[in-house]
Amino acid sequence: MTRITLLGLVLLSVSLGATAISSFAIAAADIGTCYGLLGDNLPSFSQVVALYNRANIQKMRIYAPVQELAQALQGSNIEVMVGVPNEDLDVLAASQDSADAWIQINLLAYPNVNWRYIAVGNEIRPNKDGSEISQYVLPAMQNIQNSLNQLGLSQVKVSTAWDMAVFASTYPPSQGTFDPAIESYSLPIVNFLVSNGSPLLLNCYPYFVFKDTPSLDINYALFTSPGVVVQDGPYGYQNLLFAMVDAAYSALEKAGATEVPIVLSETGWPTEGDVATSVSNAQTYNNNLIQKVSQGTPKRPGQAIETYIFDMFDENLKSPELEKHWGLFTHDGTPKYSISL
Repeated sequence: MTRITLLGLVLLSVSLGATAISSFAIAAADIGTCYGLLGDNLPSFSQVVALYNRANIQKMRIYAPVQELAQALQGSNIEVMVGVPNEDLDVLAASQDSADAWIQINLLAYPNVNWRYIAVGNEIRPNKDGSEISQYVLPAMQNIQNSLNQLGLSQVKVSTAWDMAVFASTYPPSQGTFDPAIESYSLPIVNFLVSNGSPLLLNCYPYFVFKDTPSLDINYALFTSPGVVVQDGPYGYQNLLFAMVDAAYSALEKAGATEVPIVLSETGWPTEGDVATSVSNAQTYNNNLIQKVSQGTPKRPGQAIETYIFDMFDENLKSPELEKHWGLFTHDGTPKYSISL
């Protein structure tokens, strides 16, 4: 899902006072949030950066470059994942000069921003609506990588964000495989990740699996199962997210990409708009998420998973209704619930 949002501090002067923010502070080094702009009631970029700093949120995912935001981020030390919008892929795939210009305008012009990743496209695959743009993903990634290498930014890693639909099998996790129908698309991209030391960016939502599977126990989706739910050989799974991530790791292993790490580029739980949406469930999911990802999955114990919670703020211009309510904060900068570490 491509979701995003912004938000602010009610006013930064009188807005999110220390009392509100003190109940919401993310100290985990591997946790960030996704930040989008699909709202008509959002504060300034400088206010948003101030909110990230006050809440100690050290990573930000944005879905397209915004020069005013990049200016506000300078000197903040917030690590930034910036997206190349799907509609721009054809231009960057067709021309190295275009890729060079994109890097120069959007990254090099802001040397004091801590650029971490470039996500070249979001949730693109050949067997999905808009599949014609899938042909541009790898060439655009290659051109962007060439630009970074030539312009002295090779520490910035290039990837693309996929959802779980790129896999043909995910259950049990050890049987995870890439969909053979689109392997001509996915496996060359995996090889690119291997060659360049880049992670696989994965948008992963236990909420939607639960929503679409009436027989599934919600405790398995919320990290609250009292014991193992799925035993897969030597690995026992008490939560759905880790089963999904390890299925992706299994697919990578079968593709010869054992060393490619997974970054959760989106995951979260909505507070209203559909089945099982509530502040309580969102709080339970995100609090447990922060605790669990630091421990690693059964397949990769002790290997913390870098994670971007979707979403930083509610986005009132999105539809359907469910899409508006993923924020950790409301549109006026008020935390919806406390996060404990």
